[in-house]
Amino acid sequence: MSVRKFSRPRRLVLASAALVALASGAIAGAPAALPGPDGGLTILVAGVDSRAGLTAAELKRYHAGGKGCDCTDVMMLVRVSARNDRVSVVSLPRDSLTSFPAGHVDQRTGKVHDAHPAKLNAAHTEGGPKHTVEAVERMTDTHVDRYLEIDFRRFMDGVDQVDGGVPICTVQPLKDLVTGIDLAPGTRNVKGGEALQYVRSRRDGNMDFGRMQKQQKFVVNMWRTIRAGVLEDPDRLWALASTVRGTAETERSLSVTEMFTLAVRLRDLAPDRTEFATVPIRRFNPTITGVGSSVAWDEKPAAEIFAALRAERPLPKAPATQTSEIPRGLGEYRPAGGASLVCP
Repeated sequence: MSVRKFSRPRRLVLASAALVALASGAIAGAPAALPGPDGGLTILVAGVDSRAGLTAAELKRYHAGGKGCDCTDVMMLVRVSARNDRVSVVSLPRDSLTSFPAGHVDQRTGKVHDAHPAKLNAAHTEGGPKHTVEAVERMTDTHVDRYLEIDFRRFMDGVDQVDGGVPICTVQPLKDLVTGIDLAPGTRNVKGGEALQYVRSRRDGNMDFGRMQKQQKFVVNMWRTIRAGVLEDPDRLWALASTVRGTAETERSLSVTEMFTLAVRLRDLAPDRTEFATVPIRRFNPTITGVGSSVAWDEKPAAEIFAALRAERPLPKAPATQTSEIPRGLGEYRPAGGASLVCP
């Protein structure tokens, strides 16, 4: 993975120009080049299982070895309110069962597929970002305005640009032999490699559901850290946006300028103005040949969640009676305010 490099004077000129545009009111209802519908802005953030650009030493040190699947192991549907006063984030489980329509071309083989069942994270493997966005839109009945894709390299390098690292915390000891993370109860700041180990960890007894909660917690603490320092320095903010964004171009991809502008617009957004949830899961599905194990959404409450996003309403509260058939309370819908995810 190559990251586009700007000289410091060049970054300052570009960053300052964006700030001037903001201050002048030239983009008063919406960020430059971003759609500004009355209902706000929806971004699909996808974390791709790709180790491109990692050195052999990094692969070993951070237990990131093995062959990447080029699939989306992280999918977060992010809704920014039209007034920039609330951000709602809904995680979409990677093993969500869906169906891909006939006629799409497999980017690996060139084969034209018939309609077939699949896990949601396989959309990227088969058809790349465009196919991923379309699959999410079908499942959520929600239009995606912009797409942001982050691989292992960009994630690590982005975290490394935050002075002092990003805080992570756990109440119970967290030891995952697969990712190599070993945390005692409490809070500690981590740099890129350890941060990657943390957001990839799913062997704490809560499987992918626990991993998605870690990812949400990390997003809150990353944003809180950025607000405390990076946002005050246009040069650093531009460099961070450039690193995370990378250089790949795809349909509806979020640009560096758009990332920078959106971050500045949200500079007053405290954690208590954010909310996080995971799509409610009804059950584990029977194993399907060619697909493997998957999970089924609890369709009625899931539809209500996405309807709330589209209508600019806060996420629905957790129901009094949960309907998940998965033991130990896994798969249940439990929205959380961002302030409750901040590490002490």
